[in-house]
Amino acid sequence: MSIGNMLRMPEHSHKITKEEKEKAYRLFFGTLTSRIRLDIINCLRKGPKTVSDLQEENDLEQTVVSHNLRRLERCGFVRSEKEGKFRVYSLNKKTIENLMKIIDAHMAEYCVHIISGREQ
Repeated sequence: MSIGNMLRMPEHSHKITKEEKEKAYRLFFGTLTSRIRLDIINCLRKGPKTVSDLQEENDLEQTVVSHNLRRLERCGFVRSEKEGKFRVYSLNKKTIENLMKIIDAHMAEYCVHIISGREQ
């Protein structure tokens, strides 16, 4: 999917006010500021997982994983499907998977040198 296609507003959306846009930005970027949610996103980049898988891989309590998955799902970062008696979570391939690749490239070029002490 091209960046242009990702940036187009959905046809069902209404005109967004400045206040709504600001709140949406805070919600979106606030979702990414949590270390736990970033860990969950990065685990899901490897493939679909259950809450138990995410719990084990991140050494977290079930309630912590579930709480953060709810936020990620509500904001469209992840999707879930019922498989038997389990719910399986995966990264939103339409937008977030591509966005994380762009963020990785940006960080590698502009941010990693700052935290490694090699200021340019």
